[in-house]
Amino acid sequence: MTAEGQIIGLVCSGAASLAGGWWFIRRFAQARHLLDTPTSKIRSAAQGYAEFYGVLVASEQPALLGPLTQTSCLWWRYKIEEYKSNGKNRSWRVLESGSSDAWLQLQDSTGNCLIDPRGAEVRPATRQVWQGNQRHPLGSAKSAWAALFSAGKRYRYTEERLHVGQPLYAIGDFRSHGGGRQAFDLNAAKGEVIRQWKGDFAGLLQRFDHDGNGQLDEQEWQRVQVAAGLEAEQRRREQSLQPVQHRLGKPAERQPFILSCAGEDELVRRFYWQAAGGALLCMIGALAFAWLLGVERF
Repeated sequence: MTAEGQIIGLVCSGAASLAGGWWFIRRFAQARHLLDTPTSKIRSAAQGYAEFYGVLVASEQPALLGPLTQTSCLWWRYKIEEYKSNGKNRSWRVLESGSSDAWLQLQDSTGNCLIDPRGAEVRPATRQVWQGNQRHPLGSAKSAWAALFSAGKRYRYTEERLHVGQPLYAIGDFRSHGGGRQAFDLNAAKGEVIRQWKGDFAGLLQRFDHDGNGQLDEQEWQRVQVAAGLEAEQRRREQSLQPVQHRLGKPAERQPFILSCAGEDELVRRFYWQAAGGALLCMIGALAFAWLLGVERF
């Protein structure tokens, strides 16, 4: 083996070992997070990292249409790939991809929860894959064999969707708003009111500058503080009368944020198998690296 070939082999095997180790740690940790987080009911869930299981229902937002099939849905993700062949090198190259960011609504036996899907690992039950000879699909989907013998370039289309009535397992950061459930910090709320009033300083002077000198003296500023405290209390009372709204989103920490039509048990099995694959890749890469280090240079 040449020195150049040995160096390339060392780099590739080392990278494979590191990637496999990282994948093992990531998937194993995610599986443990799912197992260690108890399933909660929406109405009684504690604030913070939580896990739910329910059914997707229609929200007040208009229904979406899948960009490739024009099928009505609640969420979509798509990908358009082009087939490339250069001698022995054959591959699919991604031309376009994207996903919707409209909020979802999950319902269980105790209530509803809005879900912001941005940043989530979404695993939908509905997935369509087909091929064609145009950049954007038109008409009915072609099978892979029909597309193979069509003239022109080959494209592969993938569209995944979430629909009303599908089961959904969701784990992420849970927060409730309204109904007086939030902790109330009077000083912080009063400071926010004053900052808003300062945005219209002319209006602030008109209300509290009683001597008309264009400034707020100490006595007038005390009146501002008292009025701001009363305004903050009034806003809290109005907010407490609003119905409770539950929301689920991406956690601030590196905890899994997963939306899946498959249940927790199936997800955990998949993650453990993927972790095992990562561990195997790490081991093979490490053994190859050690073997290459021991190869004599000629």
